[in-house]
Amino acid sequence: MAQTEKKGGLLRKSSASKKPLKEKVVLMYDEIFTTEDPSKCNPRFWEELFLMKVNLEYLEGKLEALDGEELMKIKDNINCLFQHCIQALGEEHPIRVVNALQTLCALIRGVHQKNKSTSGFDIINMLVGFDKAELCMKVRPWQCKAAVCTVTDNISQNTILEYVMINSIFEAILQILSSPLSRREHGYDAVVLLALLVNYRKYESVNPYIVKLSIVDDEATLNGMGLVIAQALSEYNRQYKDKEEEHQTGFFSALTNMVGSMFIADADEKISVQTNEAILLALYEAVHLNRNFITVLAQSHPEMGLMTAPTSPVPTTPVTPLGTTPPSSDVISSAELPLDADVQTSNLLITFLKYSSIVMQDTKDEHRLHSGKLCLIILTCIAEDQYANAFLHDDNMNFRVNLHRMPMRHRKKAADKNLPCRPLVCAVLDLMVEFIVTHMMKEFPMDLYVRCIQIVHKLLCYQKKCRVRLHYTWRELWSGIWPLGFLVNEDVLNSLHGSFLESLCFYLILVVNLFNMFITYGDTFLPTPSSYDELYYEIIRMHQNFDNLYSMGELSGNFCCISKLLLRPLKISLLYFRAIINHFNPKIESYAAVNHISQLSEDQVLEVVRSNYDTLTLKLQDGLDQYERYSEQHKEAAFFKELVRSISINVRKNLAFNTLSQELLLKEFSTIS
Repeated sequence: MAQTEKKGGLLRKSSASKKPLKEKVVLMYDEIFTTEDPSKCNPRFWEELFLMKVNLEYLEGKLEALDGEELMKIKDNINCLFQHCIQALGEEHPIRVVNALQTLCALIRGVHQKNKSTSGFDIINMLVGFDKAELCMKVRPWQCKAAVCTVTDNISQNTILEYVMINSIFEAILQILSSPLSRREHGYDAVVLLALLVNYRKYESVNPYIVKLSIVDDEATLNGMGLVIAQALSEYNRQYKDKEEEHQTGFFSALTNMVGSMFIADADEKISVQTNEAILLALYEAVHLNRNFITVLAQSHPEMGLMTAPTSPVPTTPVTPLGTTPPSSDVISSAELPLDADVQTSNLLITFLKYSSIVMQDTKDEHRLHSGKLCLIILTCIAEDQYANAFLHDDNMNFRVNLHRMPMRHRKKAADKNLPCRPLVCAVLDLMVEFIVTHMMKEFPMDLYVRCIQIVHKLLCYQKKCRVRLHYTWRELWSGIWPLGFLVNEDVLNSLHGSFLESLCFYLILVVNLFNMFITYGDTFLPTPSSYDELYYEIIRMHQNFDNLYSMGELSGNFCCISKLLLRPLKISLLYFRAIINHFNPKIESYAAVNHISQLSEDQVLEVVRSNYDTLTLKLQDGLDQYERYSEQHKEAAFFKELVRSISINVRKNLAFNTLSQELLLKEFSTIS
């Protein structure tokens, strides 16, 4: 018997004497692409259509083959197809729902591709017809995936969204997020869709989604959004940890044990995984726009990577790059997930800090650089918020935060069980110091350095204002934020030029002023008098760097005009250091001479410092506890435009039609009711 072969919608026998036969679904597509009503001769046409497996390749090919004029001729049939897809999505039969979804996604993308130059209203009319548009465009939970499928590379040129701006689907998205059932199945798509809608022409006109998101105060909705984000980030953290453990116990680990640690850096690179910028953008928009969302950051829940798995079946999702897939299940409330006394309590902020510590380890890749920058922007917004600072510094809210630390030859990885329970602000400070000390590379990420210092400064301003005495190892911060001391000498500086020199000058000004803040106001927020002594010891220990920096302020060399303008305030800000060093150094030298000691110990230097405070006079500097608040539109617009474009491309790639197979979708939609 001749073997039957399927290709391009054709059922073809190997015998040359037979004409190729088409699948029934293909014949039905052909009927839709005529000017006649396909249900005229077959009243059950639409019912039968969605019971047959979709042939995406053929359907997309038919849409692609038509020009705009030909498409207009079959507008009525396109409207009918769209309306029956929407109708089928509301039915209980899972096969009909899945087939309708696949058909709808292909139809929306196909019509949009044909009408890019026309207005969004023309596209809506082509798909739906204005008379039925309002009814059909109400987004039901399972239509979020279809809505996300309309994403284009440049979302602000996606004309179909013009209609969605006027006929808002915002409330429908909130309903998905507030309902545990719909959130479990469609929360991820809803959150990503909302983040993209918020960024539609946000700098060119009033975006209603920005306005509406900023005033949401419904607790269930905000918590639902937070839990969707937390689960996505937690899933990334869990998978990264699994890969890390697998890597450490694998062949490469055995090889490293034999030949030493010379391959540590390479080993770390091998466990790099793709970031989830879409969910980060959603978190940013929520934190930046909605002050009520700040409370969600501190909502406690079990550690997601350690909790007992839900009893409900876990849907299977397509295999896509790590970190880009929606969460497999929804960890929503204590009612759904009982707390375990042996499980570490966590919250969204802790999950985010762990995520940040992973993606910020390697900024060589463009996506990771963008993710690292976005993480720091989110932390900047958090550090400026009064309520966020209140729970960050709350001594009654202590957590053990296991940040990922980059492997380095001079330090061992800390054991999880040895981590202390501390206020969350300690983890934020640790993350800032960790980034600075582990990114000494040829291409210094100066922009990210600056953001780290600005975050620390904002936290210190809160501590000074509220007189919070944080028990933190400040010495690690003081030594950690000064990683570029080796650059501060005349020979090196004269070889630098352009934007790098300007960024370096700006960074050094911020660092010096941060030290000045400790010197001026440290007595209001440093935990003990000995902390203040240690501050002066660090300044004296690093006096050569500060002397070089002061000399840098007097140099003219070949510096550009902008750099010279930055050198003047740098020189002024160093007056404290000059006074401290000029006051204590002679006394330290005298102490050494009297006691016949060639090199003083730390305790001996501290003894000299404590006994000579009274004679030290410093002129107070104004404005050290002030800072410029974060502004997206004026400084970050270009970054977010590029970021949203990158996210749009990635979302579309991960929603490619060839991943929307019937088998996978049936598993994903198995609980639709």
